Parts: sequence; structure tokens; C-alpha cells
Amino acid sequence: MSVENLDRDKIWHDFGQAVNMAPGELETWLQTDESKAAGWSGGSGGETVGHHSGRRIVEIKRKKKADLTDDDYSHMQRVVGFVHRHLAQGGPKKDPEGSPWRRSLMNWGHDPLK
Repeated sequence: MSVENLDRDKIWHDFGQAVNMAPGELETWLQTDESKAAGWSGGSGGETVGHHSGRRIVEIKRKKKADLTDDDYSHMQRVVGFVHRHLAQGGPKKDPEGSPWRRSLMNWGHDPLK
């Protein structure tokens, strides 16, 4: 999938807004059992989709903007879409800190309690 140069600045901006966890913070989170158990595994029994995405986000965040590929920008768009859709659902009013909703969002680089 090719991402036009005009779209790259918007994607970069939107991704920066959606992903509010620093690479080291996200990497630490991804090592927890809570992170590994959160989200949909796609029936494969392996790593969840969100956990895999979190690892990609760490890679992307550690790259220079000039080194990002079309594939990176496509993933960034996917992250922004997921975070926006998940936030629009609203979180639980009771115990949002330990909720599956928050854990899933954190796998995608967004901590809704920040």
C-alpha cells in the first residue's frame, strides 16, 4: 500500500496524538502477563494482534521520521484507527485501571488514564 507524501504529515501527527506511551514505557508494558493476555489472538493461540502491534509501534517510534516506510505509515494509520474506535466505545466507569479495555489500548500504545 502506497501512502502519498501529503498524507504522511497527517498520519505522523495523528499517530503522535494517539500513541501517548514512550517506547520504553510500552516495551516494559508489553513484557507483562497482563499485556500478553489482552486482546484477540485471531484464533492462532499465539501472540495477540494488539501485542504484535505494540512491538511494531516501539520499532516505529524509535525510527527517524525520514526512515519510515510505506508499511510503517500503513501500520501507523491502523493504530490511529484502532485507538480512535476503542476510545469512542468509552471505558468502564468502574475500575478502568484494571480493565481489559485499558489493557487492550495500552498494547496499541495508548494509556487512556494519562
